[in-house]
Amino acid sequence: MSPQAQDAERQRMIDMEISEQQKAASIEDEEKVKLLLLGTGESGKSTIFKQMRILYGSPKTDDDLRMYGVIVRSNIVTAVRKLCLLTRQLGYEKKLDEESKAATAADLSDCSGMTPRESYDQIIAYLVDNTAPEPFPDIPKEQSQKDWVGRSNRAGIQANLDAQQFLQHVEAIRVLWQSATIQDVWMKRAQANINDSHNEYLSDLTRIADTKYIPTEYDILISRVRTTQVTVERYIIDQIQFEVYDVGGQRSERRKWVNCFENVDAVIFVAALSEYDQTLAEAKRHNRMIEALNLFESVVKNANFADTSIMLFLNKKDIFAEKILYSNIADSPFFSDYAGPPKDFDHGVLYFIQKFEEHLEEDEFNDSFIHVTCATDTNNMEFVLDSSRTIIMTDNLRRAGFLGCD
Repeated sequence: MSPQAQDAERQRMIDMEISEQQKAASIEDEEKVKLLLLGTGESGKSTIFKQMRILYGSPKTDDDLRMYGVIVRSNIVTAVRKLCLLTRQLGYEKKLDEESKAATAADLSDCSGMTPRESYDQIIAYLVDNTAPEPFPDIPKEQSQKDWVGRSNRAGIQANLDAQQFLQHVEAIRVLWQSATIQDVWMKRAQANINDSHNEYLSDLTRIADTKYIPTEYDILISRVRTTQVTVERYIIDQIQFEVYDVGGQRSERRKWVNCFENVDAVIFVAALSEYDQTLAEAKRHNRMIEALNLFESVVKNANFADTSIMLFLNKKDIFAEKILYSNIADSPFFSDYAGPPKDFDHGVLYFIQKFEEHLEEDEFNDSFIHVTCATDTNNMEFVLDSSRTIIMTDNLRRAGFLGCD
C-alpha cells in the first residue's frame, strides 16, 4: 500500500472512531435528565440541592464538615449583626439599656458612622457583664491559632473571620439572644432579611461553640451561603443519570441562567411562601413574593421551556404557618385582595397557589405541577422529589412518543 493510501486509511479509521464517540456521546446525552433549580434568592433552592445530596449523593467528607462548621458559626454572627443593626434602626437601644444591668458606658447613639462589624462589636460590648473576672480570650484555650484561623479555605475569608468573631464572643451572643428586647426585634426580622431558621443556631450556642463541634445534617440544611455560580451535581437514580443545576437567584446572578437553558428536561421553580411580607436583599423596595411571581411568569413563557416539565415548589411552609399568626397577608399592600381568614394556613396557601396559576395559560404545552414543601424536612423532600422524578420520567416518555398525549 502506498504512503498516500496508508495516510488515507489512517484518516478513515480516525474519522470512524470520532463518529463512534459522537454517537456514544449522543446516546449518553439522551439517557441523561437535565434538571434546573430556578427561583429568587433565599427561596430555598440551595437547600433542596443539599437535600438531593443527602438522598442521592455520596457521604460528606471531613473537609465538607469543616467547611460547614465555619459556615454555621459565620451565619450566627451574620444574624446577630443584622439583629443589632435592626435594634438601632427601631430605636430600641434605650430598651436594652433598661434591661441590661451590666451595661457599659458605651454611647450607642454614636454608632451611626460605624461599619456593620463595628456596630455589632459595640452592642455586644454594651451587653457584656463588665464584672466578669477576665475578658473574653482572643483564642479559645482548647484550639491553636492555626486550627482556629484556617479552619476551611473553601468557606472563604469572610466566613472564617466571622467564625472567629463567634468563638470570641459566644457568651456575649448568648446574653444578647436571651434579651427580651432582642426577642422582640427577632419578631420583626423580615425588615432586615434575617434568615428565619437561624434562631435554631442561636438557641443551641453551647453545642456549636464546642471545640469538637461537627455540624449535623440539619445544621447544614439551614445554613446559608449565597449562590454566586452555577453548581452541578450528577446522581444515578434507578439507573438513570440526573444532572442537577443550582444557580444564584439574586438579580445580579440571573444573567448566568441562559447558559443552562439548552436541552433542559425539567425545571423546579422554588418560591418561598413565607416571603409575602419581605423585600429583596438586593432591592429593598421590591416585594419578594411579587418578584417570584414575575420571575415564574418569565420562566413558564420562555421558549426554551416550551416542551419542558415545570414544577413549582412553594417552599418554607413551616415558616409560613408560623408567620401568618402575627403577619396578616392582607396587610401587605401587594396582597390586599386576600379575603381569607387572617391566620388560616390552608386558605393562605390556596391564595398563593392561585396567584401563581394566574401566570399559566390553559393552552400552554408545559405541564406544571405544584408542591407545598419544607426544604429542611428530609422526609417531606424525599416524597416530593420521588414524585417529581416520576413526573419527569413520564413526561420524557410522552415526548419520545411512548405514551399517549390524552
